[in-house]
Amino acid sequence: MRFATLAELSAQCREADMTIGRYMIEEQVRESDQTEETVVGQMASYYQIMKEAVRKGTTEETKSRSGLTGGDAKRVMEYRALGGTALGGEASAALAYALGVSEVNASMGRIIATPTAGSCGIIPGVFVSTQERFGWTDDKMVEALFAAGAIGYVIANRSFISGAEGGCQAEVGSAVGMAAGALTELRGGTPEQAVHAVGLALKNSLGLICDPVGGLVEIPCIVRNGFGAVTALAAADMALAGVRSVIPSDEVIGVMKDIGAAMPEAHRETAKGGLAQTPTGKAILSDLRKKGGRS
Repeated sequence: MRFATLAELSAQCREADMTIGRYMIEEQVRESDQTEETVVGQMASYYQIMKEAVRKGTTEETKSRSGLTGGDAKRVMEYRALGGTALGGEASAALAYALGVSEVNASMGRIIATPTAGSCGIIPGVFVSTQERFGWTDDKMVEALFAAGAIGYVIANRSFISGAEGGCQAEVGSAVGMAAGALTELRGGTPEQAVHAVGLALKNSLGLICDPVGGLVEIPCIVRNGFGAVTALAAADMALAGVRSVIPSDEVIGVMKDIGAAMPEAHRETAKGGLAQTPTGKAILSDLRKKGGRS
């Protein structure tokens, strides 16, 4: 890619008079030596899998193999149907959809890692719920996925996207930043506004440890996906309103790397710290071992 930072990405988009998504499509074609039809077609197939995971997670039984999680997305959908949610209909839809996709992942269903399986619910939650709300075409959503990809590319190359390396800030935080930037562009924001949305979103995840109970990507991962989807909506709204990330987004990414590197091993997906080491977390691990699910 011809950009290494979000500032470079934004400047190049402005110079080319393109959205981030459109610019990333052209970069992908150039880098991969494939046709645009092939590159876009592949991304379109990914979006269909995301939509199917949303449907499955919110309408079907998705009990995880461990038996620890499942059914929360349906519970939120039923609660939404009663009306009067604190979040309102649109944000609660994003929340429910994100939970649903994460539950599909925990039940070994088919998902798209965005950027990882542990954070797979956030982008589908935001994308599918806002597409339903605003009536955008699939083609528009697919272009926005390229925008999310461009943002993820920068984060991955300048910091972390895995909890094992940088804590949950790297997984959920990256996904929230990707979703926030892409949604800003979907709503008509400029590349500069999209980049600010990334910084605003990432700042809200700094320091978030990775502490999977029993070593499974279920607790607290699934609910963090739900919260992450709502955060992405908020970050996009702030950026579109003119709120700026006073600390440049590239510097926020750098801070995330510094924090992740300083994080003790116990807080980096080892299940040796955080919620995994609470009395209940230890009891769950003990039960799983008795069942033969964990060594």
